[in-house]
Formats: sequence, structure tokens, C-alpha cells
Amino acid sequence: MNSERELPPVLVDEAQLERTWADEPGLAGWLTSVDHKSIGIRYIATAFVFFLGGGVLALLMRIQLARPDNAFLGPDLYNQIFSTHGSNMMFLFAVPILQGLGIYFVPLMVGARAIAFPRLVAYSYWLYLAGGIFLWVSFLVNVGPDVGWFAYAPLSETLYTASKRPDVWAQMITFTEVASLAVAVSIVTTAFKMRAPGMSLNRMPIFVWAQVVTSFMVMFAMPAVMMASTALILDRLVNTHFFDVERGGDALLWQHLFWFFGHPEVYIIFIPGTGLVSTLVTTFSRRPMFGYLAVVLSLVATAFIGFGLWVHHMFATGLPQLGESFFTAASIMIAIPTGAQFFCWIATMWSGRLSFKTPFVWMLGFFVVFLIGGLSGVMVAAVPLDIQVHDTYFVVAHLHYVLIGGAVFPLFAAFYYWFPKITGRMLSEPLGMASFGLFFAGFNVVFFPMHVLGLHGMPRRIYTYLPETGWGSLNLLATAGVVLMTFGVLVFIADALRAWRAGVIAADNPWEAGTLEWATSSPPPNSNFVHLPTVAGRDPIWDNPPDQPVVVGLRSDKRDVLVTHVLDAEPDHRTIFPEPSQWPLLTALATTALFIGSIFTPRAVPYGAVPLFVTMTGWFWPKEAGETGTQQWPIEHRTLPRPNEEPGKAA
Repeated sequence: MNSERELPPVLVDEAQLERTWADEPGLAGWLTSVDHKSIGIRYIATAFVFFLGGGVLALLMRIQLARPDNAFLGPDLYNQIFSTHGSNMMFLFAVPILQGLGIYFVPLMVGARAIAFPRLVAYSYWLYLAGGIFLWVSFLVNVGPDVGWFAYAPLSETLYTASKRPDVWAQMITFTEVASLAVAVSIVTTAFKMRAPGMSLNRMPIFVWAQVVTSFMVMFAMPAVMMASTALILDRLVNTHFFDVERGGDALLWQHLFWFFGHPEVYIIFIPGTGLVSTLVTTFSRRPMFGYLAVVLSLVATAFIGFGLWVHHMFATGLPQLGESFFTAASIMIAIPTGAQFFCWIATMWSGRLSFKTPFVWMLGFFVVFLIGGLSGVMVAAVPLDIQVHDTYFVVAHLHYVLIGGAVFPLFAAFYYWFPKITGRMLSEPLGMASFGLFFAGFNVVFFPMHVLGLHGMPRRIYTYLPETGWGSLNLLATAGVVLMTFGVLVFIADALRAWRAGVIAADNPWEAGTLEWATSSPPPNSNFVHLPTVAGRDPIWDNPPDQPVVVGLRSDKRDVLVTHVLDAEPDHRTIFPEPSQWPLLTALATTALFIGSIFTPRAVPYGAVPLFVTMTGWFWPKEAGETGTQQWPIEHRTLPRPNEEPGKAA
């Protein structure tokens, strides 16, 4: 890029850079922050609180089922509990917490100073929080959803459920899916257009690839369930007949629309978990990932095939057998790319020098648990077996082995791995091992007996059963396992609170990892990187030579970020990112009022659009003339000077 303006020196004003990227102090700064690190922590913490709430509901269900003819919970409350539990775990915990990790770490792993569309990401958090509060407040005032996390029509139609409970569920979907779509757009843009120079697509970290693939799945899957939930609300509120069988609607249409989202949802949860596993395998094996290309292609193949097997949830609905056979084939075929990843992970560990730290042990738990869940998934892909175990506890066991094995075990591994990066302090190794042992043992005690219960005919979604069924002993065993899991989580929470306040100070790279998030301080500065890095390999910290150049040409007094080309990450231009703003919060509040009001009266849509229009106008109102938006600016790579040496010249 030609310019007569002189390049700034390599040594930037670090104090000025920190002030430029800092939030305002106090509550005002917290409410207006657009810093991806702050928002990512909020997503993770909020989703973890919802995880604890869902765990309490699970404990209540297990107490009810611990013995036959139990009167601990009534049928109406039990229906609300299991519906809220499932909805909470799927929509308020699993997807948001993994997206929260993406919000925090994708910019750091690609060497960027910020996430793309930071105000949109801030808006997504406030909307997600509002949807979660809406669900839980509704549950606590006895209008929580009672039609399962799937809200099957016609059960969810007005004829069978005249209360507002299905409306609460349907509108909670809209809250969370709009938030997820906003995050997905931001992550894809960050990964494609804000990578450090030299980080071509074939050098991008596998965790970033997993987040990109997941984000594309969100863009294609979430609109289906949003459309379905909106159609359900229209049926209930303005007397349309999409799913109303009494008036010519089609109940199976609901299942097709829901499961077109619902089965990719499993992989939206699972794929980031495999990205975490690939990251940990590389770090704790002390060698680059074996079969990097095979792993990335496996992620992409899983996403594509994941959209072609939703009908295996509907084998008992009387569909044509020829059609069922195609979905059986797809359901079996999707095990192939996951198997390829397993072999690449094993090969990496086989030829590496393993370090059995707590994150690595949690990852080994993933191998065991998810493998069991994957094998039972191949079993239920066969129509004859699926019809026999459909709507039994065998499917409950399979679901939890896949989702907890594929997401929660990698997630706890990520907590122990990245806790020092976020806080600058280390978690305890002995307490980490104890937490893993309790959780792993408790999980298998809870859910493995459910396979046997399902094969013995115990249906899902029942709140009690007769002593003559013979299911009491295994249900009591499963309830006992919940206690072990609870203690495992409590040990982790106690350790995290202790470490946050008085843990051992962590080194900037305590695991000697190779990815760029460890190339800056722990916790990271406001600007992420004082000097933007460049990349010479897939594991930059391991591969970069000592005199690897850094990027210069970005100013300290403006929120300058570097924009690069998609394929090879060559520098393109710089752009100025927005300052902290109150408008994302105000826009989310206006959106919340519109969404909640719309389930009570259609007039809330036009009336609610007025404050929404006002807040969005404030959001996009230009703040100053001159230097805003995209700017052409000379950008070069320079080698950082050694001590007592003048800044180097352009490389």
C-alpha cells in the first residue's frame, strides 16, 4: 500500500493502547462493554449457572423416580421440571457455553485484537440472558413449559394445552436462537477476515475450525426451529393451522421442522467439543496434530451429514420404509468422520510425550463416555431396534452419553486448561483429579443402568411406576449416582472460587502450548496483543523463529484492528472498531419487550417495533465525522528489537 505517511515506530505506547481498549470503570462500563473477553466470560458464567439449575431439576426427577409409587412430585410439576430441564440444558447451557468459549478464544487464537461486530455480540448476550430469565421466572411462577424440550404438536396446540406454557417455551426458543445466530456471524467473520498475517486457512487452529463449522451449522439449523416455534405461536395466538390436526394442519410437519434443527443441534454441541479435544491432544502430547487435514475434513463432513439424518427420530411415525432406509444409512455413515478423528487423536498421542495433567484426564473421560454413546447411536440407527427402544430409557441413556460425553467432559477439560489464561491463576491438580473421579463414576452409575431399564421397557417421561415392573433397584442406583456427580461439580466450584481469589499465579504459558492465545499475558491485556503477531506454522509458538516479524501500522489512540484476506491472511486494510455503547443493552431490552408481549397480544409486534426502531437508530447513528469505519493505512511486518537495539526496519 502506497502512502507518504511515515510508519509509527515498532515500540508502541502500551499505556495508551490499554486505555484505548479499556472499558469504563464501574457498573456503567460493565453494562456498555463490547470487549469479547468480558462478554465471553459472561456467556460462560451465565451458562454454567443455568447448568447448575438444570442439575437441580435433574436431581429432583431422580428423587421422584428413586422408588415406585413415589409421591415426592406430582405429575404436573414433574412435567414442568423435565420440560424445563431439557430446554434449559439444550438451549441455555450446551450451545451458549461453547459459543462463549468461541467468543473469548477465537480472536486470541487467530491473533486479533477484537471479535468482529462486537456490539452485535454484546446484544446477543443480553438477549440470551433475557430468554433464560424468562424461562426460569415462568417456571418458578408455575407457567413453565410442560410439553418437553421438543413441544410436539398437537400436544402443544391450544386444544390440548390452553395455558401459556407452550408459548413460554416457543418464545424462549426465539430469544436463544437469535442470540446464537448473532454469535455465529461474528465468529465466522473473525476467523475468515481477522487472522494474523501468515495464518492461512491450512494453519488455522482446529478449535477455530470447529467453531467456524459449528457457526455455519447454526446459520442453517436455527432458522428451522425459529420458524417452527413462530408458526406454533401463530397457531395458538391468531388461529392459523400449521400443526392443528383438527383444522387440517399436520403434526408431522412439526417433527420434520423441529428435528431438521434438533439433530444438527447434537453436532452443534459436539463439534466444538471435538475441537477442544484436538487442542488438548496436541498440547499434552507435545507434538502437532497427526492428520490435521483429515480432522478438519471430518468436522466439515460431520456437519454436512448431520443435516441428512433427522428422520431417524421419526422411525416410529409410519414413514415409508424405503425413505427410512436412506436415513438409516446416513445415521450409520456419520460415525465414519468421527472415527477418523479418533484415529488421528490416538496416533497423535501414540507418537507423543504424554503429560497426564487434569485437562488431559478429563479428555480421556471423553474418549470412554462418548465412545459408548456413539456405539449406542449406531444401534438405534437400525429401524427394527429403534422401534423397540423408541421412547424408552435406552434413548435417554444414549442422549446423555453423547451430549455429556461429547460436550461436558471436554468442557471441564477446557475449564482446567484455560482457567489460567482467563484468570492468571492455576486450579488445583489434586482437586481436579478428585472432581473428575467423582463426576466420571457418578455419570456412569446414573446413566449406564438406563440402557438396561430401556431394554426392560421403562418408558421416558413417566413420573412414577408400579413395584411389579422391577425397575426400582436400577432407578435407586441411578439416583445414587447423581449424588456422586453433584459432589464432583461442587469440588470444581470450590476449587475455582479458591483459585480465583488466592490460587497459584500462573505463567503466561503454563502448559507450553503452541497456539496464539498463549503468546500474550495471562490474563490477556485489554488489547489482546501489544504487538500483533505473525504466523509461520500451525502451532505458532512452537514453529515461529525467534526473529519472527510482528505487525506494525496500527495506532495506539484508536481501536484499530487489522483486516486480512480470507485464504492466505495477507494484510488488506485496517478498520476502527466501535467504542463501548449502551445501545446493545437498550436494543436487547426493546427486543425482549416485543418478544414477551407478542405471546399475549399480536398488538405487541407493531407497538414493540417503535422502541426497537429507536434503539437501533441510536445504535447505528454516526458518532463523528472523519476517521470512522474502514481506512487504508500502511501496514508492514517488522521484527521486534532486542534490548539495547533500535527498532528494526521493515521486513
